[in-house]
Amino acid sequence: MDPALVLDLLATAVEAGADLPRALATVGAALGPGGEPLRRVAAALLLGAEWAAAWSDVPPTMSPARTALEPAWTTGASAAPALRSAAVEERQARRRRAREATSKLGVRLVLPLGLCFLPAFVLIGVVPVLISLAGRLAG
Repeated sequence: MDPALVLDLLATAVEAGADLPRALATVGAALGPGGEPLRRVAAALLLGAEWAAAWSDVPPTMSPARTALEPAWTTGASAAPALRSAAVEERQARRRRAREATSKLGVRLVLPLGLCFLPAFVLIGVVPVLISLAGRLAG
């Protein structure tokens, strides 16, 4: 499940007028089995649980949502700007991780590609020259 998508869905629900427990429950239901942690948080908050207790057994992939929603829950401020900002940050972090992985892959592929192309270069470029020289020297 994409954390940025979850954040965008939560922001949309909040912008549409849903309170935090309703937004969490709705997005959790929309996500299917992957949204079960959000549904549990919503139920716990509706039953009066403390913020930290409600989020205690949520997987780390949901931590951006928890971080973005906590100020809204404790102060009553609008959660939508924080959720949108967190979604943007999550996407930027994902792009940064992809760029880092790509650069590491390039470094790791240098040796195997070199070992594959070196024999081909020798057989196609060097061996014919040597055979030609040997033929001229012998004849």
